[in-house]
Amino acid sequence: MKPRIIDLDKAAYRIIQAGEKPDFIATYEDKAWIVDDHQNRIIKISPDSKTPLLTIPVPEACTIPVVGFNAVWVMSCTEKKLYRIDLLNGNILAKIATGIGDTNGEMSLAIGDGSVWLIADSSGVLLRIDPKTNSIQKKIAVLSHSYCLAFGHNSIWVTNYLANSVQRIDTKSNAVIATIPVGKKPRFLAAGEQGVWTLNQGDGTVSKIDPLSNKMVAAIATQVPGGGGDIAAGSGKVWVVSMNTERPVQKIDQSSNQIETIFLQKAPAGKPFKVDGAVRFSENYIWISGYHSRTIWVLKR
Repeated sequence: MKPRIIDLDKAAYRIIQAGEKPDFIATYEDKAWIVDDHQNRIIKISPDSKTPLLTIPVPEACTIPVVGFNAVWVMSCTEKKLYRIDLLNGNILAKIATGIGDTNGEMSLAIGDGSVWLIADSSGVLLRIDPKTNSIQKKIAVLSHSYCLAFGHNSIWVTNYLANSVQRIDTKSNAVIATIPVGKKPRFLAAGEQGVWTLNQGDGTVSKIDPLSNKMVAAIATQVPGGGGDIAAGSGKVWVVSMNTERPVQKIDQSSNQIETIFLQKAPAGKPFKVDGAVRFSENYIWISGYHSRTIWVLKR
């Protein structure tokens, strides 16, 4: 099946200019929190407003944030602390000293089974944070150079970047129960749509893991090797954002494991269109950030 080519600007319901380097995204209802990468802030936006609803100072804000327990959680790369920020008014509720697995911030947080999860050290330390006390509840050993997390199928999943694998952690026992080979240098991942999906920076593929068998069941040739990018799953589709100027945004059908759509944009002469931001779902929208263009595209689901 040959992918359809669609203009991203034309597909967007709203196009919002926000931040200097808008990158990772967390959503709640139909609002989005955007990490302005290493710009000392996280921004709350709405598709109904041309200007940010809130701008919260966070020293060198980084990592993929998460929403839960009436707060948005995001890392400060310089302070190596986890910030807890009130969803409604933007007040900083807590700063938790955790350490950080990747000082460049190319990692993610997760929420699941009543806890907040993050990688605190590149040697392979997974922290379980108790939101009731804003304190470290458990330290779990995972493979070194693990960075990104997702919660799904009653488990935490973590990408092992140099080991070319994904580890599955049972949230009841806090134990690693499976180590699953995937594509080369898996970084970002998503849990949902009947699978766990990894964006593999080494070979540019997307791997699909069957959570029932703990095996990789598909390797999808998205052709996006190299750094950056993001992946999200929802509404029967998997979305991939990358630095590849010929495939900046791709939509995969989860039932066929085929690339369904490639989103492009007519860029100014001599300037290839780059996205290299992030992608996330909210209740009614798909949010895509353009790291190089200060742009947020909001598409209807």
